[in-house]
Amino acid sequence: MSESTASKPWQQRMPDDQFDRMRAILEAPSPIGLEGAMTEGVLAPMTEEFMPAGWKVHRFTGNAGIVIDTAPDAKDAFTVMLIGHADKIRLQVRSIGSDGKIWVNSDSFLPTTLLGEEVLLFSEDPENPGAFRVLDGGTIEGVGAAHFASADLKAGRKGIKAENLFLELQIHGKEKEEQVKRLGIRSGDPILLKRPIRRGFSPDTFFGAYLDNGLGCFVMIEVARLLAEAGGLKNLRFLGAAAAYEEIGRFGSRVLAQEFRPNVVIGADVSHDLAAAPGVGDKRYTPIAMGSGFSMQSGAITSSYLNSLLSRVTVEHDIPVQRVLAGRDTGTDAMAAVLASIDAAATSVGFPIRNMHTSTEIGHTGDVLAAVHGVFELLRSMDAMNGGAGVSAGDFQQGHPRLDRADALEHSDG
Repeated sequence: MSESTASKPWQQRMPDDQFDRMRAILEAPSPIGLEGAMTEGVLAPMTEEFMPAGWKVHRFTGNAGIVIDTAPDAKDAFTVMLIGHADKIRLQVRSIGSDGKIWVNSDSFLPTTLLGEEVLLFSEDPENPGAFRVLDGGTIEGVGAAHFASADLKAGRKGIKAENLFLELQIHGKEKEEQVKRLGIRSGDPILLKRPIRRGFSPDTFFGAYLDNGLGCFVMIEVARLLAEAGGLKNLRFLGAAAAYEEIGRFGSRVLAQEFRPNVVIGADVSHDLAAAPGVGDKRYTPIAMGSGFSMQSGAITSSYLNSLLSRVTVEHDIPVQRVLAGRDTGTDAMAAVLASIDAAATSVGFPIRNMHTSTEIGHTGDVLAAVHGVFELLRSMDAMNGGAGVSAGDFQQGHPRLDRADALEHSDG
């Protein structure tokens, strides 16, 4: 490996301090609607550690998220918003049985993958509304014992249903239901997996829960960190957003887009390692793969001109990127502007992971760092366009590809 190649961050082992920052973001207990542990507990303090004078962290009356603003006084500057989402899918208490079982819903999890998982239950104190307690020591179960499973379940012909899942707190003795109720546990209480990430067996890999989508917020804040270390931007206004409610409809990012009306929106979110996905070969998915670089979406509402600018910097800086298609919908916060009826160019960057929405999601640090540096170099490139005056709205308005002017493509022998 040459010295120039070895110097590229996405081809090296992620430093321990950076990995610890990533773990802290992913580990923050931020279920849908209660994202404050990540936004206020982790992201805001991290930002304050490196934030230059003049930057600002915006907060909101509703729970839309937070936004890091590099130029809060430059209202008319060309604005790029990079959005990760801070909410995690969670289980929720449905009801409490007479036998002390706490029945739960599985949200977007595959129910079978939850069996035996250690979890944390967060419950509001009925004696002190607004204050929350955490219950540690429970597991998610669905059968009780393998011996009690049906023949079809034992043989794998049928699976665990969402309504089979319950939280086991090892309750015993008399009045089991009353024991649980005295704890103040109520319907709607959120439950999160107790699965912090750790480095994997293969080089530069890591696994654990909630890569979706603490990783998008990690990319956002690391881009902001690089901008601060580089002295900021001269012409562009960068908005680093950690949005709420993505997993139930991308509602937080819509509010943020409407509030700031950016010229460009970039969603940062996980994507699938489609090359390694089992049982989907006949679907002919784009074979993007973990460890081969970050993903960039085309199709749906993505801007071809914006993608071309991003592609150019990946070539210039030798940053590995994989293109993946989107049909009607990007499935990410890249849709925030159009969903909020804002005129903005958009794209989505991601990182192929395995086992999405399970307790053992798997990622590659090189892909994550490639996304960080890809967006960072895109911002610097846009800031330097037009002879140093920076990119303009006119560049995008006039930059739409004209397929009626496409050059003829002919077969090339050999």
